[in-house]
Amino acid sequence: MVREKALELLRQSEAMLEGHFLLTSGNHSDTYIQCALLISHPRLAVEFMRDIAERFKDEEIDTVAAPAVGGIIVSHEVARLLGKRAIFLEREKNAMALRRGFEIRKGERVLVVEDVITTGGSVIEVQDVIERAGGAVVAFASLVNRSQGRFTPGHPYYACVKMDIPIHPPDACPMCKRGIPVVKPGSRGLS
Repeated sequence: MVREKALELLRQSEAMLEGHFLLTSGNHSDTYIQCALLISHPRLAVEFMRDIAERFKDEEIDTVAAPAVGGIIVSHEVARLLGKRAIFLEREKNAMALRRGFEIRKGERVLVVEDVITTGGSVIEVQDVIERAGGAVVAFASLVNRSQGRFTPGHPYYACVKMDIPIHPPDACPMCKRGIPVVKPGSRGLS
């Protein structure tokens, strides 16, 4: 996807937020990509999913998997476009798990997708579960990569758009030092 088009779609959906945000990793940032707002506009969001499906259409993939909550719709739409099965993993006792009857067959080839990757922690957890179940992760994809090179999965990785958005440990956060209240907009810890 052309970067300018991706950024315009994020702007149109009002998914790029500015403020002081607590990220899932525990770090802070002055910009947050709230892909739920993008996904709430299917006409805009499908452009990202088509981009991922186009990138992987010739790959041997059996299933598209994602961590809940942010990746559920991404996995469903990418899988629909590819004509494959979609599943999601969710937290159980603070660890990613296959639930709701989802299973991975031995040798099943899986594309792991996510809405936004900052550190990649959630998708690596998904990979670990899939591999322990006997599956094989063949690639990763996300709508947005804001990892600034921190996410290096050892498998092919495609992002519709890369964004260099600084993150700060809480003890070195300039917004904290200015007394700006922090907001946690993500989905981790909902249940």
